[in-house]
Amino acid sequence: MDHDGIEAVLLDLDGVITPTAEKHMQAWNRMFTGYFAERGLEPYSDEDYFRYIDGKPRAEGIVSMLAARGLTLPMGEEKKDDDDNAAADLALTDTVTGLGERKNAVFRQLLDEGIEAYPGSVAYLDALDAAGIAKCVVSSSKNAVAVLIAAGLRDRFEVIVDGEVAAAEGIPGKPRPDTYLRGAELLGVPADRCVVVEDAVSGVQAGAAGGFARVVGVDRGAGKQVLLDAGADVVVVDLVELIPDPTEARA
Repeated sequence: MDHDGIEAVLLDLDGVITPTAEKHMQAWNRMFTGYFAERGLEPYSDEDYFRYIDGKPRAEGIVSMLAARGLTLPMGEEKKDDDDNAAADLALTDTVTGLGERKNAVFRQLLDEGIEAYPGSVAYLDALDAAGIAKCVVSSSKNAVAVLIAAGLRDRFEVIVDGEVAAAEGIPGKPRPDTYLRGAELLGVPADRCVVVEDAVSGVQAGAAGGFARVVGVDRGAGKQVLLDAGADVVVVDLVELIPDPTEARA
C-alpha cells in the first residue's frame, strides 16, 4: 500500500496484531453458551460474536447481545481496581458488569496459555519503524496492555488507547471514531494523515467516520465485502500485504 503523505498508522490489536480475537471469541462463547442454556434461550453462535460483540467496548457488546435475545440487565457497579476478589464478587452478580467479569476471567485463563503476534503484522511494524511512520494501538479491550506484554510487543508502542483509557477519559467506543481520534491526537498527527487498520466491522465504521486518510480492513473472518460495505478502502488478509514494494518505489 502506498504510504505517501502518511505520518501515522493506528492499529487495532485483537485480530490485527495478535490472534487474540480467537481467544476473545472462545471466552464469549463459553460464557454466553452457559448463560443462554440456563435460560432455555437460542444457543450462542460465532455469528452472534461478529454481529453484536466484535470490536465494541465490553459492556456495549453485552447489552447488544442480550437485546438480541430479548434480555435486559442492570449495568451493575464497575470494578475500581485490579482486586481479583472484587472481580470475582462482581462475576457472581446477574448484571452487565458481572457477565463481563465472567468473560474476562475465561479470557485471562486463555491468555495464560500464551500468545504470539501474527508474523506479517510484526513485519509491518518493522517496516513502519524503518520508514519513520508513527504508530499506536487503539483497542476496545481493557486487556490490551496484558496482551502486548504476553506477545512481547509492549515496548513497540508509546501510545495505547484501550478500554481502560476510554473509560478513564470518558471516550465513546467504536463504532464512534473518538478512540482513534484520541490516538492520532496523542501522536500529534492530523487524522487526515493517519491510516486506520481494523478487522472488526465496528472498528472499520469508526475509521470511516473519523476523516482518516485510509481505512484498511483485515479479513480475519468478518468477510471482505462486509468490511468494504462498512467503509474500508481496501481489505487484506495479512498486514504483510501493506508493506510497500521497494521495486515499485524505484520505478
